[in-house]
Amino acid sequence: MVDRQTGQGMEHEFDRAYWDEHWHQVRNGSGAHVEAPPNPHLVQEIGALAPGTALEAGCGEGAEAIWLAQAGWAVTAADLAEEALARASARATDRGVNGAIQWVRADLSSWEPEERFDLVTTHYAHPTMPQLDFYDRLCRWVTPGGTLLVVGHLQADPTETTDPTETTETTGQHDPQHGHRHPARASVTPESVTARLDPDTWDVVTAQARTRVVEASGSPPNTLHDVVVRAVRRHHVR
Repeated sequence: MVDRQTGQGMEHEFDRAYWDEHWHQVRNGSGAHVEAPPNPHLVQEIGALAPGTALEAGCGEGAEAIWLAQAGWAVTAADLAEEALARASARATDRGVNGAIQWVRADLSSWEPEERFDLVTTHYAHPTMPQLDFYDRLCRWVTPGGTLLVVGHLQADPTETTDPTETTETTGQHDPQHGHRHPARASVTPESVTARLDPDTWDVVTAQARTRVVEASGSPPNTLHDVVVRAVRRHHVR
């Protein structure tokens, strides 16, 4: 978030007020938001799986939830922002899959689903709680034999920043869709995510840092450094 008086980056909480303000700016055309296609890591990692029930945690405008529904998944899509859910539902209606998606307004730091899912995914979602603790919550919602897919922002090396106003608390990569630089506490590494997965319970399939270039009309290409972790919950604990 940017201080409107100084123009400098500010540390922020990912609470309801923050996300309501973000989507208010999107609605009024003042944000740097770009309507994005489904995340390519989701398509690559999940495309070969047989569809079942899926939770998209932090669904935003619904690109990933819509892609899953089009692939045959029965989707629950949760987000804190009412505006985001309204936009997502409208997009799903336009694409003929709104009936396959249940839209839920929820604070993912406290919400508990009533069921467990064959697939739990999240793409750059940031609740008010610490990032890795959030991933711990998602793990609990995967049914035995099910899949967890985490796509997050790679933790930047604070020694590489060239902005003297940035610190280890605020250094993070820029998000062209949200129009700001995420604080470092919202970023992770493959190792920090997989360290939270009990090897007696989980088989890690993918744990990588990946780089991709995002191009938006009217903007220069932007390089994103992502963390991609896919793991399968064992039917029986070792």
